[in-house]
Amino acid sequence: MTTWSAPTAPAPVSATVALPGSKSITNRALVLAALADGPSTVDGTLRSRDTDLMLHGLAAMGTGIDIADDDPTRVTVTPRPLHAATVDCGLAGTVMRFLPPVAALATGTVAFDGDEQARSRPLGTILDALRDLGAEITGAALPFTVAGRGAVAGGDVVIDASASSQFVSGLLLSGARFDCGVRVIHRGDPVPSMPHVEMTLSMLAVHGVDVATDVPDEWRVAPGPIAAHDWVIEPDLSNASPFLAAAAATTGTVRVPRWPAVTTQPGAQFVDILGDFGAHATLGADGVLTVVGTGELRGIDADLRAVGELTPTIAALCALATGESRLRGIGHLRGHETDRLAALVTEINRLGGDAVELDDGLLIRPRPLHGGVWESYADHRMATAGAVIGLCVPGVEVVDIATTAKTMPDFPGMWSAMLGAGVTAE
Repeated sequence: MTTWSAPTAPAPVSATVALPGSKSITNRALVLAALADGPSTVDGTLRSRDTDLMLHGLAAMGTGIDIADDDPTRVTVTPRPLHAATVDCGLAGTVMRFLPPVAALATGTVAFDGDEQARSRPLGTILDALRDLGAEITGAALPFTVAGRGAVAGGDVVIDASASSQFVSGLLLSGARFDCGVRVIHRGDPVPSMPHVEMTLSMLAVHGVDVATDVPDEWRVAPGPIAAHDWVIEPDLSNASPFLAAAAATTGTVRVPRWPAVTTQPGAQFVDILGDFGAHATLGADGVLTVVGTGELRGIDADLRAVGELTPTIAALCALATGESRLRGIGHLRGHETDRLAALVTEINRLGGDAVELDDGLLIRPRPLHGGVWESYADHRMATAGAVIGLCVPGVEVVDIATTAKTMPDFPGMWSAMLGAGVTAE
């Protein structure tokens, strides 16, 4: 496996970083458009491995996918009868959890598989839920098959979504097309990444779906049509995190245009977390977010349950900080692209750091770091975390930086541009 020499910042970073579209919003918009009552256009579609897998999966089942010749981020989605297909999930949680309910509405058998690492990701919760709702499924993890009958009975289903909020979102996105709709009842430890469930509910409402959330840990989607809707996708705020972290780590300045004043993306919370580290952030009237590093990078104590996907970037800053940090509420990260807690402890300590895995998080103490190999574990956020540490630690070699294409088409190019020319292009 090849390594990428993470560039060290020769001076405080000063850059404007234009980010591509949100993966989370893109893949929800594509699913809803495929199930709608007419064609929809999705402008600003993120074109990365995860979103391309979603496009290919929907197209394989029969959905009309028309990508504009002059703009690959402009996609027109035309709902059509769904049929038998083979779906490659890669390592995309949204594909392997959002498309099985769609496949249950098809006529014919839909076979799902993905990368080798994906075969250990937890899927039993949503597959068992679909069985309870009337779908016929063979298997409990990748590979599995859904024998679509053209309809799903729907109704009430009790699940334990403490491993991933995507189990809730996956059922809700297709629920309006079930004969009786769906009422998802969670029983278990708190659901992580709840902002992503709120994003799903908000987008359903925009499509005219009747949703209700008046009972804690219960979400109801009424049966009925999903109205067509044209989307303009926001920038991916989670993918902004390593670039904004660069400002804090190097006493620099990073600006991100088109930062939404109001958003359902949990990545927006990273701005407040940077403030805890000691950085300053302002959002201008022109929609440009500016983060300035102050030269202080103090340790933090943070509950990251709602923003677990940001943990690798946050842990990288903790490893560079001057004080002890404790990151809590993220035990569910053991079931992400890799076991992110174990991976972060291993890689930070490999570079001379002091990281300890806790039951629900990490304890990271300041230690002088040195260069060395940083394994990515085929995990895009592990790879970008290594890049953040490399800004301040010479000699960091990130394994398989290409895995960042999962959610960013050209992270190495954007990172180099940030350090060199100072401006990245979308």
